[in-house]
Parts: sequence; C-alpha cells; structure tokens
Amino acid sequence: MSNESDQNIIPSHKFQCESLAQVQYIRISRDDEGQRLDNFLIRHLKKVPKSRIYNLLRRSEVRINKSRKKAEYKLQTNDILRLPPVRVESKPKSCTDEAANEAFAARLKEWVIYEDNKLLVINKPPSLAVHGGSGIHLGLIELIRRHFQHAKNWELVHRLDRETSGLIMIAKRRSELRRLHQAFRDNTVHKEYWAILVGDLKQDKHRVTAPLKKNQLAGGARIVRVDPTGQDAETLFEVQGRTPGYTWVLAKPVTGRTHQIRVHSQSLGSPILGDDKYTDQSDNAKAKKAGYSGLMLHARRLTIPMDDKPNLILTAAPPTNMAKWLENKHNVDPQTF
Repeated sequence: MSNESDQNIIPSHKFQCESLAQVQYIRISRDDEGQRLDNFLIRHLKKVPKSRIYNLLRRSEVRINKSRKKAEYKLQTNDILRLPPVRVESKPKSCTDEAANEAFAARLKEWVIYEDNKLLVINKPPSLAVHGGSGIHLGLIELIRRHFQHAKNWELVHRLDRETSGLIMIAKRRSELRRLHQAFRDNTVHKEYWAILVGDLKQDKHRVTAPLKKNQLAGGARIVRVDPTGQDAETLFEVQGRTPGYTWVLAKPVTGRTHQIRVHSQSLGSPILGDDKYTDQSDNAKAKKAGYSGLMLHARRLTIPMDDKPNLILTAAPPTNMAKWLENKHNVDPQTF
C-alpha cells in the first residue's frame, strides 16, 4: 500500500476520529469485517456530515487497497482504508448537562425490556426515529451515544419506522451485531407486530407475497408500492379480533422490506389505521376525532436466537393509543400487556 509503513496504519478497532487534517490509513480489523463502507465511515466520522461522506465516496477520495469502492462495499479483514484530509466540526456535539443526562437515563430505563453485556432491547415509543436522517437531527441511537460515553460504539441491529412503536435491538459489541445480522439472514430472528386495520378481513389468516418497490415522490418523500419488478416480500396476517369497520391482526413479516406490513395490509384493502402514507385521510381523521391518533402498528414480540441458550422471547406493551383501542374495542385487560 502506497509508501506508508505498517507503523502508520491504524487498526480499525483503535481508530478515533480526533482529526482528519492529513491522510490516514486504517487496517480493517475482524470486528469490522462485513460492514458496509458507508456505514463504517458514518460510525467513525461522527463530526463529518453524511452528505460530505457520500461526496467523498462519489469522488473516489476514499480508497480501499488503492482501489475505488462504492458505498455498499463490504469491508474485509486486513483491507487498507485510505481517508483523505477532511474538515470536521471544531466542537463535538455532546451532552454535558447532568440534569439532561439523568432525565434521559430515567426515560430510557422505562423503555428497557432486556439488557445484558452484549445486547439492549427497548420498547421504542412512537414518533421517535431510530436514527437521524432527512430533517431529523437526533434519533434514538444518537441520543443514546450522546448521553452515555460508554455507548459510542453501540449500533442498531435493525430498524423501525419513526411512527411504529415496539421492540428494537441495539448491539453493544460489533461481534454481537454480526451474529444477529447473520441470524436475520438465516431467518432465525422472528418479529411479530400488532396492527389495527381499517376494514373487515373476512378470512382469519392471510398470506401476502406481493413484491415491493421503493419510489420517490416529486417532493422527495419515500413511498413503497406493490410492483411486479420489485423485491420479493412475504407477510402473514392472523386475525386477533374484529369490531365494526376494523380488524385487529397479528402480522408476521417473513422478509424485511421497507414499509412491508403497511403496504401489504393496504394490498388486502385494509390499510393500517393512522398511516399517513397508505391510509385514506378521512379514516384517520375519523379515528382522531374519536380520540385515537397515531399509527396503529406495534412491534409486539421478538424471538432472538442466543449462543448456547434457549431462544430469548420478548414482548412489549403497546403505546397509549393502541392500548386504549384494545381496551375499549376488544375488552383487553391492560394488565395482560
């Protein structure tokens, strides 16, 4: 690699982005193997805007083993990553307000469903994005990293839409992240959701296999449609209860496409109540007037394979909007949540 000696190459597990005033070379360690190049850069270059990172990749200023690589390139052990000089923010964004830290820690403690030295599982409230992005400065993972110094390398294992509530996994170690990603590929992680659908599903069970394709509207909003040229997708629906004009279902996504449950339920003619993208706004307005606002989709149960242990099975109570619906419409005792 170039003219650099090994002593100037930093192992990726020791790399800290304190300054990018000069070219740096990083040797990819085993713990970072399999990670996308863009995700690795975003994780380590926290002071660099994402737009700048993707600009560096498009202009081929970031090299792997002296070669150009795309953002989706999967890092390999002993790859040599070359980082060019990059201007970074002079002041790191960190929270030093002790009262704010304590307040967030108290809220997070209420959300925790399971925790060990490798994994954290929380019951995410609705309206909280899992990560920052378009128009969102801080999401769940950024808030955790910002308030807890020991959590700076924690990573989301999977994602939930901003308005979807329920169980989400956060890996505390890179090895655990890799293990769980492999479990998803092996289809040994199982997710189950509760949803309130608009309309009356006649059958008790439905299997939807409509392929899904992402589209972008003129205003830049992301939307997903059923499309024969899209990605394969499969969702199982099981009716849990019925009330006039609505159906309470258990949804089991076999695949993990963007907005999968939301679009598959729409394809049945029964979109999810409160969905501002896929449900008629008059239906949402009617529910809101009756005191039920927000997306009625909740990640209720997770089955997680564990090393040398029985599967970990976790459940999370629904948020206020859905709990109120189930109690009033289906006579479900809140104590059973």
